[in-house]
Order: sequence, then C-alpha cells, then structure tokens
Amino acid sequence: RKRKLTLESMVWLLVGMAIYNNKSMKDLVNQLDIVDRTGKAFVAPSALTQRRKTLGEDAIKAVFERMTTSWLKSAKLPQWNGLTLLGVDGVVWRTPDNPQNENAFSRQKGTQYPQVRMVCQMELSSHIITASAFDNYNTNEMVLAEKLVETTPNHSVTMFDKGFYSLGLLHKWQDSGSERHWLIPLKKNTQYDIVQSLGRNDKLVQLHSNPRARKLWPDLPKSITARLVTRKIKGKDYQVLTSMTDSLRYPSKDIAGLYEHRWEIELGYREQKQYMLGNRLTLRSRLPELVKQELWGILLTYNLIRYQMVELCLNLKGNYLPYQLSFNGTLAHVSALIVGLPYSTPGAIPRQLKGFHYMAESLILEGRRERTFPRTVKPRP
Repeated sequence: RKRKLTLESMVWLLVGMAIYNNKSMKDLVNQLDIVDRTGKAFVAPSALTQRRKTLGEDAIKAVFERMTTSWLKSAKLPQWNGLTLLGVDGVVWRTPDNPQNENAFSRQKGTQYPQVRMVCQMELSSHIITASAFDNYNTNEMVLAEKLVETTPNHSVTMFDKGFYSLGLLHKWQDSGSERHWLIPLKKNTQYDIVQSLGRNDKLVQLHSNPRARKLWPDLPKSITARLVTRKIKGKDYQVLTSMTDSLRYPSKDIAGLYEHRWEIELGYREQKQYMLGNRLTLRSRLPELVKQELWGILLTYNLIRYQMVELCLNLKGNYLPYQLSFNGTLAHVSALIVGLPYSTPGAIPRQLKGFHYMAESLILEGRRERTFPRTVKPRP
C-alpha cells in the first residue's frame, strides 16, 4: 500500500513545526509539500496526529542521536588543551493545559500549565546539542544530568552551574571514562581541606562526602580530590572547582577564564525559544507522547541549523567559530531554503546550499559589548 503520509514526511513535519511556528498545521503541510500543491489535503487533519503517533518518540530520538553523531564527527571542532568543551544546564518547557499532560508532566505550584523539565549537554563552540534528557517537572535536574553520563565523550570538560553540585554526580562523571573532566563554581558553605598549594590562587583540596550521599551513590568514596581556582573580577573573588588537577597541562589562568563559556548554553536555549519558536510559550502538541516527540524535533532542527553554521565558517577567512555568527540570520536563510526544496530538482540542491554558504560573511556578529547596568534579579510581582 502506498501511504499518502509517510513516516519520513512526519520527520519533515517536525522540522517545519520547529521553524515555521506561526503557521497552522494545515498551512505547514501544504508549504512543505507533504500534501498536494492545490492546497487540498489528501487526508483529514486528524491523520497527522495518527501518523505522528505511529512515528512515536523513539524514532525521532534515534534520528536526533544518529544525525548529531554524524555532524559532530564531520565538524572537526576546536579543542581546549586537548579537551572538548561541553556545557550542561536545564530548561523548562510549557505544555498545553489538559488532564493527560497534567498527569504525565505535573506543574509548578501556582502555574496554569503542565511543564517538562529538560537537561541538555552542548558542545560550546558550535552550540550543537550533544545529548538531552527530560521528564516531568518534579524530576530533579541532577537525576536528568546523570542520564547524560554515558553519552559524554572522553577527553572532554563539562561545565555546570552551581545548582548541579553533587559529589556523587561529579565523581561518576569523571570516573565513567577517560579524561571526562568537570568544572563548577564553588557553592557557598562548601567544606573542604587544602591538600596542596599550587599557586597563590590555585589549591588542591579534598571534598568530603556524607553518609547520605554515599547511600545514594554506592561508588562514591569518603573524599575526592579536586582543584580550587580563584579569580578576581572587578574586585570580587570568583572560585571554581574542577577535576583537572594537573597544573602543568591545565594552567590556573586558563581555567579561571574557561567558565565564561558556560553561558553559551544559556544563549542556545534563548535561540530555541525566542528565535525558532518566536516566543511561543506553549508547545503545539496536546498529547504527552507527542509533546516528547515535538521536543526531540526542536532539538534536531536546532542542530540542523547549527551544523549549517559550522559549514558557513569553512567559507570564511580567519578563525571564526559558529557561535560568532548570527543564529537569527542563519535561521532566516534556512527557512527560505526549506520552502523552496520541494520545488527543486535533486541536482539543484547542492548549488543552492553552496550559494547560501557564500553568504557567510554577512552573518558575522559584532563583538559582544560589556553590560551597561549590573545584573539584578527582579522581585516577583
């Protein structure tokens, strides 16, 4: 039987949902040529939901993982002292308010919508999402972060914010492979003993675990050795802990400045929510299994655009990295390309991509300015 809505077209539909957020589903399938060009759907709108259910979450997750592995392998991204720079952080997505999503995802007290909690790992020079885990809102971020341990590449350093501080998680992170380092700000009131002074602002310290932590993490020893590096910025001391204890290979000055790159993952979430989804606060999908599928589609589409930015850098003179190009500008060009693909012959597509890559110079961002006013936390209304 020749189906009018193939599973391949449903993957294409998920990409379209992530980019053309202002289009209705009917307009979207017509624009992507999933239905005939007269504008008359071959099937009822309910068939889209049914075919998406057939595709399921696992299939689109597998597409995300396979494509991400392929893109990272061919990207040949820069390293820092032989290590890949990674960042881990969490984000929350809002789902439509209905009983199914309420039961599947729960909600924050006082809010009107069920929410999904997600933790992603990002390669920081390219912004490519390397792995992700998500669950209901009540799931702790560190539980989700633990799911990323096995997919973390060897010879890497992963940067966390202080909310992920857990000796059990950090020990498992570095103990699960070869040179899987971590870097995290020192949390207030953290107890440690100085083992050795490596410099004025550089110490080897011993961090002690408690019985409760060892019960949760059976492989966690009573203490682990880490490195405490202090950096003074505008008269204020900032301290970071790291598993990179070799002071010759990893100079303290380099480590102190390295943590600034963790902010790239925050910018990545902004790119997804603000630019791709146009500040549309609620996901489209109404059923829990399709909400999860839509989230994998958003991550897949984001990586698709980010990999094109890696390709754009190859056409630039100088040592430009993908995060130095405009995501919003690249998104606009990719959106225009995708609209025309159904009407292009296969032989014309490489030429269209080549023409797009030649426009790389127009997408270079200016240097980031210093903050004009100090950052403050606004009180809740």
